[in-house]
Amino acid sequence: MASDQQTSEKRARERLIDLAAEFYDQFDAGEIPHMTLPTRTKSNIEYDEDANVWVYGDRTSKRSANSVRGARKLLKAAYTIEFLARQLDEDRSSTLRELYYISESWDNEEAHFSDQDESNKLIEDLEIVSEVKREDFHMRPEESGAKLMGPLKIREQTNRGDREIHCQLDVGQGGYQIPNNPDTIEFLEHDIDFVMCVETGGMRDRLVENGFDDDYNALVVHLGGQPARATRRITKRLHDELDLPVVVFTDGDPWSYRIFGSVAYGSIKSAHLSEYLATPDAKFVGIQPQDIVDYDLPTDPLADSDINALQSELEDPRFMGDYWTEQIELQLDIGKKAEQQALASRGLDFVTDEYLPTRLDEMGII
Repeated sequence: MASDQQTSEKRARERLIDLAAEFYDQFDAGEIPHMTLPTRTKSNIEYDEDANVWVYGDRTSKRSANSVRGARKLLKAAYTIEFLARQLDEDRSSTLRELYYISESWDNEEAHFSDQDESNKLIEDLEIVSEVKREDFHMRPEESGAKLMGPLKIREQTNRGDREIHCQLDVGQGGYQIPNNPDTIEFLEHDIDFVMCVETGGMRDRLVENGFDDDYNALVVHLGGQPARATRRITKRLHDELDLPVVVFTDGDPWSYRIFGSVAYGSIKSAHLSEYLATPDAKFVGIQPQDIVDYDLPTDPLADSDINALQSELEDPRFMGDYWTEQIELQLDIGKKAEQQALASRGLDFVTDEYLPTRLDEMGII
């Protein structure tokens, strides 16, 4: 595992240097320096029906120094490449937020980022053209990772050496925090029957408090709303490498359905990494509109934005099967949405004693 990570980091540095060398070669050949990227618009996102993930289409755009604006973008790219290569040489890491502030110290004011959104997008651009993940550049997001709880023993590489951790026995109620780069984790042994990805912290805590992970040999993964890349990556690894079923437990609203979609099929923002992050075999076990009817759950009315989102999902390739069409049309008909915690109206143990076991049994998971 360590050698694999070192190989990835070496390749990352080589690709960065190659990008800088391309600019030099363009100068040397009398060409205006440029960088070609996929057009990053919704109209250039395609759904790969074979892989069941979002990918970029064939349309491209060119970042060229033939305009002042384009020249500034390439200048910022060159400074960022130099910074990332030095960071790898020194075996250091930094956050996306820190990169924005670090640019303020660069000797050319034209290379400074105007805001963090600009620096974030440049890192994404470098990922795309180099075909290297930002994690291998040693770039990490500001927020801490989500957490795991369940019968899994791992070995994690850290700056202070490798350590072995059991994600039940060696952690507190909060669980094991997923590192920014889950590829530094080696799976040693497990007694997991399935992976349960949970949208909200409150429901994650309810499952752990009720011993759901023990009773059903489940690995509970807290998504924390729209899941971070590290969360989606480790979920995919658990499925692919350990051959584990993955289910996603969310609220019953259009935005939560999209959380499921990002786990299962990828997102438009990270279309260049769909095959690295998405788990197309993941199944939805969240609150269904049918559950709202069957269990008479406490609800909120659909807002106009909810209705528009549901109608959009009826045209979304990720939700075009009979199941989703039926559930979304039912939700539009009843005009209601419900949270996971609405199940508590039937008792604190209802979700773990009745709701989830029934749903999972119907799906053939347990």
